[in-house]
Amino acid sequence: MHDELADRFEAHRADLRAVAHRMLGSAAEAEDAVQETWLRLCRVNADEVDNLAAWLRTVVSRVCLDVLRHRRTHREDTVDHLPDAPADDDPEFEALLADSVGRALLVVLDTLTPAERVAFVLHDTFAVPFDRIAPIVGRSTATTKKLASRARHKVRGTAVLPQAELARQRHVVEAFLAAARGGDFDALLAVLDPDVVRRADPAALPPGAPVEVRGAHAVAAETVLLTANARHAEPALVDGRVGIVVAPGGRLRFALSVTVGDDRIVAYEVIADPSRLRRLTLSIDFYRDLNQVR
Repeated sequence: MHDELADRFEAHRADLRAVAHRMLGSAAEAEDAVQETWLRLCRVNADEVDNLAAWLRTVVSRVCLDVLRHRRTHREDTVDHLPDAPADDDPEFEALLADSVGRALLVVLDTLTPAERVAFVLHDTFAVPFDRIAPIVGRSTATTKKLASRARHKVRGTAVLPQAELARQRHVVEAFLAAARGGDFDALLAVLDPDVVRRADPAALPPGAPVEVRGAHAVAAETVLLTANARHAEPALVDGRVGIVVAPGGRLRFALSVTVGDDRIVAYEVIADPSRLRRLTLSIDFYRDLNQVR
């Protein structure tokens, strides 16, 4: 009987892992949530569960909600501490982030309240009806709809420039990131203004590095040396403007506020101070919307 139940559970494991990973942004925590779901299944009479898939999804969502609430409380208790990222030498996990979740999305989801995140992920990603989400977050159906709507607005953000202009600037940022990831000095020079200025919080720099660097050659040379950071970078909307987030393992390390002029980057600032990062408004979905004006 136990083997039969295990087989039924295994049939849903991949789906449960997908839900938990999007909820938590951590492969290890997602696996723990799935395992806790299995343990809870073992404590009930599975024959009395009408819809096992829905029951399992509800349980794993509640487990994730508890983890998110604990995480949020912990961060409020240690307000100046940024969460540790997974080790940089985990290419499989980094590939999973890039292909299925996206570092930028995880960063933005991390700004939501636990209830907002659960409502948004379940409804907008997994098409779970609001009347089924409401008991999970402990709210009415109407309130749950508002939670998801509020989360959706935060994720998509509000751009301060026309869409066509943002699309143009996005192409410049993507060209910069492609050159940075490849360590391509000439391609970096092509996308940087000759008089480009790079400013950075000291926390983002190696010891002794200047907080300001001027000139395309100097900035490109520095960027080539920091190619590893570019592997963890994705475009994002930073305070309503084109920018970049650097998020190893989906955990925000830096945010770049970028200024584009004449199809080149004329300046950018690397923000790494935790208090400054917390004050930023980060969003991502505007990039998807801009595909229509490419």
